[in-house]
Amino acid sequence: MPYFDAASAVPLHPVARQALQASLDEGWADPSRLHREGRRARLLLDAAREAAAEAVGCRPDELVFTTSGTRAVHTGMAGALAGRRRAGHHLIVSSVEHSCVLHAAERHEADGGTVTRVGVDRGGAVDAADFAGRLRADTALACLQSANHEVGTVQPVAEVAEACRSAGVPLLVDAAQSLAWGPVEGAWSLLAASAHKWGGPSGVGLLAVRKGVRFAPPGPSDERESGRAPGFENIPAVVAAAASLRAVRAEAAAEAARLRELTGRIRARVPELLADVEVVGDPQRRLPGIVTFSCLYVDGEALLHELDRAGFSVSSGSSCTSSTLTPSHVLRAMGVLSEGNVRVSLPMGTPAEDVETFLDVLPRVVASVRAQLGAPAAGDGRGAGAAGADELVLDTLGRRCPIPVIELAKVIGDVPVGGVVRVLSDDEAARLDIPAWCEMRGQRYEGEAPSPGGGVAYLVRRER
Repeated sequence: MPYFDAASAVPLHPVARQALQASLDEGWADPSRLHREGRRARLLLDAAREAAAEAVGCRPDELVFTTSGTRAVHTGMAGALAGRRRAGHHLIVSSVEHSCVLHAAERHEADGGTVTRVGVDRGGAVDAADFAGRLRADTALACLQSANHEVGTVQPVAEVAEACRSAGVPLLVDAAQSLAWGPVEGAWSLLAASAHKWGGPSGVGLLAVRKGVRFAPPGPSDERESGRAPGFENIPAVVAAAASLRAVRAEAAAEAARLRELTGRIRARVPELLADVEVVGDPQRRLPGIVTFSCLYVDGEALLHELDRAGFSVSSGSSCTSSTLTPSHVLRAMGVLSEGNVRVSLPMGTPAEDVETFLDVLPRVVASVRAQLGAPAAGDGRGAGAAGADELVLDTLGRRCPIPVIELAKVIGDVPVGGVVRVLSDDEAARLDIPAWCEMRGQRYEGEAPSPGGGVAYLVRRER
């Protein structure tokens, strides 16, 4: 069964498996002890740290191992903010950061700090000049991911890092998605990553803090990992993580070129195979293995289940696949269609034949899901019908995505050109998907208004 969800996690790399098994027998002892077993464990831990530091591009004594990538992010943010509390309490993040960064930002706000969230363009990238313009005298820390986890867009980290360096503000980079492909460029100050993203074991993260960065570790002090990651080190897992990182780096250049061609093939072919689809993310500045697209008139959860039955494991940022029933914060920040969203993230070694099979299966699966929902046929919703009332009220209260958009497409032709459809909806996804539908279908979105019966009224004017 083809596994196309490498952005979430990848299977244990063979090198990691070998290193893990070997170090289980050698790395069980306390590395802080001076006896033979302790010294042997210390040698393994030090060697792993040196290998990981070389891959990151930092000194070994600047890197510590944590229990996860999320823990590395939270420790890095809390430690940097506390270390620079005399400078101020202002934090800058991009609007498309991983949720662990945004959750930490919310906690900082709740504790009395201030947060600036920098927006992105429709491709998912921040503007480096815009980001730099948000730096203030009281800015304690800035955070920017190296590449986005949902759409693959690579961020201008080097330019932002230079601006932060000039302003004397440390920059924390979440490199979870990109570290397997190469070191992060630029004068960053802190960096976090997670081993299960590159084929290491889960439960291992890494945090690098450059010398000279003011850092106050959160929580009670601990003698292990420079006081920044308390608790007994999981040496076999750490050794496996470092070994697998070195191994994937050796394969990265050749695999990057090959996977970039495969994801480029998906980006080009999906709009040819499917009507009413939007491929999202920057087409040039992107990771090699990630491609994301959204389909009109499709329930995201149903689509993922059908693809799973067809033998393909993919993921989605669609609100229809979330228990919160709200669209992905990344897609929302980009202003792109969220319904029927599919993220394909290819692991290293993916055969080209699997991609071709996926492209063969996809049209049938999408057509099946659309038919089950009673979606309009391709090309419907452009409004070639008779002129009716100048305004039509479409009540979709209580109905979730993609039903409001499907019903809108069915009735847009019932008003004359220049007429308005007032869509009543209490689904948060409608705020994103109705404007996206208008852009894709050549209609004019005129904003929202209060709805006396509850929810929101979204105003769509027929243009054609």
